[in-house]
Amino acid sequence: MAKPEQLLHMEYSEIMQKSYIDYAMSVIVSRALPDVRDGLKPVQRRTLYDMHELGIRHDKQHRKCARIVGDTMGKYHPHGDSSIYGALVVLAQDFKMGLPLIDGHGNFGSKEGDNPAAMRYTEARLRKVTEDAYLADLDKDVVDFVPNFDETEKEPEVLPVRIPNILINGAEGIAVGMATSIPTHNLSEVIDGVIAYMKNPDINTAQMLEIIQGPDFPTGGIVTNKDDLLEIYSTGTGKIKIRGKVEIEKLKGGKQAIVIKEIPYTMLGANIGKFLNDVYSLVEKKQTTDITDISNQSSKEGIRIVIELKKGADAENVCNLLYKKTKLEDTFGVNMLAVANGRPETMGIVPIIRHNVDFQYELCTRKYTTLLQKERDKKEIQEGLIKACDVIDLIIEILRGSKSVKDAKNCLVTGETKGIKFKSDASKKDASKLKFTERQAQAILDMRLSKLVGLEIQALMADYENTMKNIQAYSEILEKKSVMAKTIIKDLKAIKKEFATERKTVIDNLAEVVYEEKPIEEIDVVVLLDKFGYARTIDVPTYERNKEAADKESKHIIFTTNLSKLGIFTNEGNLHLIKVLDLPFGKFRDKGVPIDNVSKFDISKENFLLVEALDNLKDKKLLFGTKHGMVKLVEGDEFDVQKRTTAATKLGDDDELLCVYVVDENDTIVMQSKSNYFLRIEAMTIPEKKKGAIGVRGIKLTKDDELVKIHYITEGRNKTVTVKGKKISLNRLHIGNRDTKGVKK
Repeated sequence: MAKPEQLLHMEYSEIMQKSYIDYAMSVIVSRALPDVRDGLKPVQRRTLYDMHELGIRHDKQHRKCARIVGDTMGKYHPHGDSSIYGALVVLAQDFKMGLPLIDGHGNFGSKEGDNPAAMRYTEARLRKVTEDAYLADLDKDVVDFVPNFDETEKEPEVLPVRIPNILINGAEGIAVGMATSIPTHNLSEVIDGVIAYMKNPDINTAQMLEIIQGPDFPTGGIVTNKDDLLEIYSTGTGKIKIRGKVEIEKLKGGKQAIVIKEIPYTMLGANIGKFLNDVYSLVEKKQTTDITDISNQSSKEGIRIVIELKKGADAENVCNLLYKKTKLEDTFGVNMLAVANGRPETMGIVPIIRHNVDFQYELCTRKYTTLLQKERDKKEIQEGLIKACDVIDLIIEILRGSKSVKDAKNCLVTGETKGIKFKSDASKKDASKLKFTERQAQAILDMRLSKLVGLEIQALMADYENTMKNIQAYSEILEKKSVMAKTIIKDLKAIKKEFATERKTVIDNLAEVVYEEKPIEEIDVVVLLDKFGYARTIDVPTYERNKEAADKESKHIIFTTNLSKLGIFTNEGNLHLIKVLDLPFGKFRDKGVPIDNVSKFDISKENFLLVEALDNLKDKKLLFGTKHGMVKLVEGDEFDVQKRTTAATKLGDDDELLCVYVVDENDTIVMQSKSNYFLRIEAMTIPEKKKGAIGVRGIKLTKDDELVKIHYITEGRNKTVTVKGKKISLNRLHIGNRDTKGVKK
């Protein structure tokens, strides 16, 4: 009889909290963070193990990456081919990895951020160092194997990596609520650090940094804050300042060029393009006039970015400008977070090495325990074969007299002679004394007669002596920690000798760069803004030579200086500020730049009401008028603010700004409503308010009526409008009082 269903009552928030924590831990441990023991994320570990299983060795032919990715996804990592191929590509990039683990064949991307070719085009194989230091001894039970996602395969829980890969290759990963960022280090120095720790487990961070100088980035560069490294490597967190390496080269004609030969690690990829754009921007914004050209001449041989300077330029000062204003000097955020004992932990350099050394002792113990057992099994068989050679005639007699292999084997193991025919009672008596083990008996039965040749017997005796030596050596390694330590150190030195590389990154203490910014000379300019929203600046003589065309083509013409700001007042009640220096300065026929590219002005939603330089608004009054008839005067100085976008006025519900005028004495305004009511008042009679105020009522409007236009009438000038086919001269309208209905036309 089936049990009745049970309902479990749980708080919804508790279920969500538990589910989120489970998900977060899954991402942390199974996806994003490396294990401190082998320094690999699961996708990297699975890719390397799959290549090992496929037999793609360093001395074998390259295999298609698509094959590797498909096999890895089908067997071990069911999370999509892009993540696997992405990990495979990075493992092969010598400009990202301190020690590349895969030998890539084909387009695997570049320092400039070029994408790798599709996996169907590229090929790969393991590197020798990966086989020797990362995958060796997998057949010796050195690590635990766990079921894969569908329990059809077994995969290693961790690879038997014999060096601190987490330091050598570093790590980057974003998990849930945490992230890791570990710089790369020099293989030779890290191995020396491990050996130093094994000889002195009480070594501190300062002593360790005498051996491991600091990060060693594949891109080289210079670490400029050496004194901060002690704190960073003690706590596992901090910021490393890195600077590109530059040289000053002489060109023809007495000119010089700044040549960047090494870049900060953080500039890899798209940031090289951003660096070039930043340099262009410095030139466009007139922050330097010393740069005449920039070119990226980088190739497979290395980075080479050439910045040509004009004759007489101060190259050192330009370098300092690049350090200050671009990514040529940057910071690498360090957060040495890794999974240790199943949980994420931030560690300094000594604890990381301690975890690695403990792992090496575990690997060594399991390896030599397995080897010792194999040698003991071999010893047992060898002793049986040697003993069998001494009584070979008796064994042959047993085999010839036995009815079955089972009877013969039983006789060899237990001495049971029943059912076996012997030539004499003496032979039967000797056979009853035989006491071979099961394994020895099977080896005797499997032995070929050719093994009885004299030389073969001598070889057997030599193998036995070698086996005894191995047993003694392995036992000593397992019994004495000092001997095991020497064995590990010997292996580490062999890896260092074969695969060590010279340090690329310089570690130093460099003073903060000081850039002496030359003051920009103030000149009079004319800002031209056309109806399409494109703005540019020209000097006054250029404007005067092209005045007729400029007045015809431009919607707004502002006379100001190159150091001032432009204020754009819009119908939404906003004020957008633009530095005149942000606008391109040049020839009259230059196109200019869209105004929304240098400000937060949205040309699709807002309309220009007034464009004026803030310098021109000092000691002036601005008149604001809305479609609901609200008006006010505001001091121009109130708009000299720092924010790029601010509220120029306060608007009521569904209200819209109709006009912003700079007003003078004796000028008037005419408010025109949708119902054709007109009211003319003196501009200076409107009350003065702050920019945050709504204002006062300028005209009494009937229900459903609203203003459609506010006309500004300067003294001595006539302005007409047409209403129902009839022309009305606005400057002839009677000047009335504010907040009246006006006259209907």
